[in-house]
Amino acid sequence: MTELNQTSITVFLLLGFTNVSYLKTLLFVVFLGMYLVTLLGNLGILLLIHLDPRLHTPMYFFLSHLAFVDLGCSSTITPKTLVNFLSEKRTISYLGCAAQLYFFVAFACTDNFILAAMAYDRYVAISNPLLYPVIMTRRLCTQLVIFCYFTSFLYSLIQTGTTFRLSFCSSNEINHFFCDFLPLLKLSCTDTHINEVVLPFFVASVTFSSILVILVSYISIFFTILRMRSKEGRRKAFSTCASHLTSVTLFYGTVLFMYLRPTSSYSLEQDRIVSVFYTVVIPMLNPLIYSLRNQEVKAAVRKIIYRHVFF
Repeated sequence: MTELNQTSITVFLLLGFTNVSYLKTLLFVVFLGMYLVTLLGNLGILLLIHLDPRLHTPMYFFLSHLAFVDLGCSSTITPKTLVNFLSEKRTISYLGCAAQLYFFVAFACTDNFILAAMAYDRYVAISNPLLYPVIMTRRLCTQLVIFCYFTSFLYSLIQTGTTFRLSFCSSNEINHFFCDFLPLLKLSCTDTHINEVVLPFFVASVTFSSILVILVSYISIFFTILRMRSKEGRRKAFSTCASHLTSVTLFYGTVLFMYLRPTSSYSLEQDRIVSVFYTVVIPMLNPLIYSLRNQEVKAAVRKIIYRHVFF
């Protein structure tokens, strides 16, 4: 354990997953593969929505921002993790740690709100199809996205500020592969009671407000589908929601497990695995979820390939 004076800490040491050489190499290959899939998938979604006019609808407008946020979240964590797999030092500067935490939280919160906005969009499309173009205007969609980003980045500023107001005077070793709240609180030699109250409160307010919008939207969608007489109409309604519901389940399942627990039950080893899931795996899976189950996306891919490869 590196004993340091509070005023002398300029870098943190990220302990990561293991010190075994061959395991670090194996993990590097795995993480690199997942990050490349994340880059290709999310950039592909963004490019596809930009190029195909048929995808210039509210649903795909929100999906493009979800892809951007997933790309930002993964890029905030994974490149530094890859470097640390190949480096003996595995250090990150004090300001670099604060920046990593800030952007990670900002993108993760934006993910929350974008998923909620997508649920509301599906509710309007299924429950009020005739009024859908009138309600989900370009202006409203833009306002919703601006709200998502502004609220998330403001929230992240508050959370990061309350974390880095603490004194880190006993050690600079973060028992994690990136700068996260709970490992940083473990290093503090000052009273973290405020942080332990503020962190769950803010996480709960962001998470449960989004979950409430999603639940209300899908309850309304469910009753609308039950009133449909056509089996084909029901099938189409369910299919338009399936991809979004899958993303919601994956995202909120991991977030609720990670942060809405008492600190006494916190396990660094267990939570490193869960952290990999929502920082690396989910951003990789979302483009696959929305492309493999979506006929419009498949048709757009075929059209782009036909136009740009064969001609």
